[in-house]
Amino acid sequence: MMELKQSKRKNVKLRLGISGASGFGKTHSALLLAYGMTGNWKKIAVIDTENSSASLYSDLGEFNVLDLSAPYSPERYIEAIEVCEKANIEVIIIDSVTHEWNGTGGCLDIHSKLGGRFQDWARVTPMHQGFIDKILQSTCHIITTTRRKVDYSLDVGSNGRTQVIKHGTKEITREGFEYELTVNFELVNDNHLAKASKDRTGLFMNRPEFIITSKTGERLLKWCNSEPMTVKEMVGRINNSLSVSELTKLYNENPFFQQSLEPQFRSKKEQLEKLINPQNFSQNGTSINNRN
Repeated sequence: MMELKQSKRKNVKLRLGISGASGFGKTHSALLLAYGMTGNWKKIAVIDTENSSASLYSDLGEFNVLDLSAPYSPERYIEAIEVCEKANIEVIIIDSVTHEWNGTGGCLDIHSKLGGRFQDWARVTPMHQGFIDKILQSTCHIITTTRRKVDYSLDVGSNGRTQVIKHGTKEITREGFEYELTVNFELVNDNHLAKASKDRTGLFMNRPEFIITSKTGERLLKWCNSEPMTVKEMVGRINNSLSVSELTKLYNENPFFQQSLEPQFRSKKEQLEKLINPQNFSQNGTSINNRN
């Protein structure tokens, strides 16, 4: 029977991604992120396809490890996730999903063994989609790590010569994977600095690069367990702001309202500024500083 219900954010499980080149700190960052979300190392499990690299961080805490070796088929990843779910794990780290795509026994390997023809994707795509669906439907929070590689293309220059063009880096998994995630962090260098390339929470997008810590996980869990603010509630908070700094903080912490409520923010800001420096305003109440 079909039934309408009120949308709620509570009980939604986070789907987080961390991508980066080798040595940029994907596993370490994922572990700190997971601990911030649980506060209990024993409730964290790492599905490790990276030659037991997760065990190198055993000094952090007593987290669980499930070593996954070849073949890296979607079915074996699904089985590993189910093992973690049955063990009442709260956060699963899949380190990494790259092997499911281009590792031994992964999707590209399966496609090649079927003949490598376009029509062979009709058999491989449902297998890969089953893996994606398992991540999305899991009863646990899931953090995935993905390797990145430099993306090149061969272009013909104005002189008619072929030249190699570098286009930054690209995740080694099926294109579009990051769009399934709540937040996707990209590690930009070996100092573990991260930026958000996709962010449904609004907490990290278009912000300065930062280092992922357990506090990052705490912020994400707090967002996940909080009820989204309504437009009416947000307008009320704008009107009740007592200072420009308080209003600015409210604006910066709520990016989803920045565009739709820009007039309300601006009006309140001018009202507060007028109280502080009335000499900066003309007789009709317009800010002199805002004149072109």
